[in-house]
Amino acid sequence: MLVKLNDVLQGTIAGGYAVPAFNVFGYEDAKSIIDAAEEMNAPVIIATNKVAISHMPIEILGPLLVGIAERANVPVVVHLDHGKDYETVAQAIRNGYSSVMYDGSSLPFEENVATTKEIVKLAHAFDIPIEAEIGSVGYSDPSLGISGQLTDPSEAKEFAERTGVDALAVAVGTVHRMENQSAEIQYDRIEEIQSLVKVPLVMHGSTGLPDEDLRRIAGMQFGKVNIGTAIRMSFGKTLRNEFNAKPQAFDRIELFEKPMQAVKREAIHKMKLLNLDKFKTERYQLIN
Repeated sequence: MLVKLNDVLQGTIAGGYAVPAFNVFGYEDAKSIIDAAEEMNAPVIIATNKVAISHMPIEILGPLLVGIAERANVPVVVHLDHGKDYETVAQAIRNGYSSVMYDGSSLPFEENVATTKEIVKLAHAFDIPIEAEIGSVGYSDPSLGISGQLTDPSEAKEFAERTGVDALAVAVGTVHRMENQSAEIQYDRIEEIQSLVKVPLVMHGSTGLPDEDLRRIAGMQFGKVNIGTAIRMSFGKTLRNEFNAKPQAFDRIELFEKPMQAVKREAIHKMKLLNLDKFKTERYQLIN
């Protein structure tokens, strides 16, 4: 069932769980993740980042993911991750996404506020929830030239109130595209942010979180937790093993079988750490 972001976030803070947003690139990983959610009887967010929509245009990828979500037996959100501008967000909304993120975190504060307000107005006109970011979660690859900046709690409060976003991504120690679980989280900063900000928080770069930190985060004000690299590593490493084990194979359906199973196992592992056994699906409504 296709649902909106607010539908799955509304019980997270009181319920002591968080909903994972897994970055996907097409049918195989999206189906594996939804299979995991159905086995857990839990909600899930399937998200597409800048790389994904550069590889497959939103006009193709959006309807594909929406179709998969509509056939699922659990709540599924189709989410645009790190939308770079007004037009990208508008494209996602036109093509059925049930949640969008605009990322103006690299802009000066006032410009980020002003641009986010305009995009919030667009999204809310179509009853689509919107996430934005204050502070900046950096990247592990220095060649990208994207440095991180920790979120200032007072700026987070002002930004959330002035823009009217439905969820707020904050930078508290994680880094995008980490391949090991070595992120050092600033819990004091989180506690100050959540004492000032009323909307659900979002954690990006969560592959880098040790399991015990991921479990702890789920009990805080984080309603949405983004996970991408862990899923890609599960798929890619298993696919490499399949090529090595079957040097004569060329049928990708055969070669993708075990990588899809690996993605499902990894997704279930993350869902359990996020306490998704506490979720109750009967509270949520289908999108009409």
